[in-house]
Amino acid sequence: MTTQTDPYIDIRPYNDDEIPAAIDRLINDAEFIDAILQHRFSNHAPWFKALMSPLVKVYLKFKWAKLDSVEAIQLEVKKYLEQTLNATTQGVTYQGLDKLDKNTSYLFVSNHRDIAMDPALVNYGLHQNNHRTVRIAIGDNLLKKPCATELMRLNKSFIVKRSLKGSREMMRALGTLSSYIKHSLDTGNSIWIAQKEGRAKDGNDFTDPAILKMFHVEGRKQKVAFAEYIRSLKIVPVSVSYENDPCDIAKAKELYEKATHGNYQKGEFEDIESIVQGIVGRKDRVNVVFGDVIDQDFETPDALAQEIDRQIHANYTLFPINKLAAGLEDDTITEATRTTLKEKFDVLPEGAHQYLLDSYANPVKNILLDKAEMPEAAEA
Repeated sequence: MTTQTDPYIDIRPYNDDEIPAAIDRLINDAEFIDAILQHRFSNHAPWFKALMSPLVKVYLKFKWAKLDSVEAIQLEVKKYLEQTLNATTQGVTYQGLDKLDKNTSYLFVSNHRDIAMDPALVNYGLHQNNHRTVRIAIGDNLLKKPCATELMRLNKSFIVKRSLKGSREMMRALGTLSSYIKHSLDTGNSIWIAQKEGRAKDGNDFTDPAILKMFHVEGRKQKVAFAEYIRSLKIVPVSVSYENDPCDIAKAKELYEKATHGNYQKGEFEDIESIVQGIVGRKDRVNVVFGDVIDQDFETPDALAQEIDRQIHANYTLFPINKLAAGLEDDTITEATRTTLKEKFDVLPEGAHQYLLDSYANPVKNILLDKAEMPEAAEA
């Protein structure tokens, strides 16, 4: 649905004046309340959860009464994120933000390892360094429940419609999405989007040129050449590196199942479980590197994808476990590193070990491959 006054109404994040009604819908969403009760009181009897349900609603109404703007919600999210990072990491470091202008809007194209944490970490770094936070692209495959849609749109997320069947509907949706991204940038709002659909479960961070073609749909409509239009978007590649991926075992199992049985059937709540595990699971050290603004002329999506990949690979932080998985000997690889890897193997079928190894080794291989292909850059 679009309207004459707001063509983006069904994909964009909520505005300040829409937030109280969205919060009210959330509090009155039975599935949302059930999810909270299940998470908070998983070991209690059903009668106890039923008893707690109206109390949880009253508590949320009281606690969220002050959340009447996008800014208020962002500050609330920041508070929880800080608690999470303190509990699950050994520190988060940032590089490259000093090269960015606080008054300029950027299109951040990021590698994608974790559904919720990747954009959250980018936003946290921007906020801590007095940059404006981003609008986040999220696939509608993650929004099967109304409460998930409400939560995401409350927190500056906009919807990428991936599940449309008809080609005409898909083209219309791509046009709206491309237009919305340009509109956001032109009105002072930076964007975060993953370099390809879905997480890089095998640790291979490569950009899908189809996403870059989508960026240019609005440019084609305006009759602006690809290279010129792309320069106007101010694309910044971003590398997010986790020393420990909380979802690595689940990813390895999925890849193993696909390889051995030809397919993998996701459980109904598997995406939600991945989101929760990514947030609450141990991450150890985390590093986020903002690359250089792409201001060269790239005539094709494939050439642009190669430059984004080059920056993401070069800026990826290699931790001891990456080097161990790639078979490199290094002084930073301790007995604790070897024990960590062994403990991961112990809970996986033997056939899945290689998939886990690859997820940590592939960033090393991609860096070495890029250097081999560009000897001048490597020497510099």
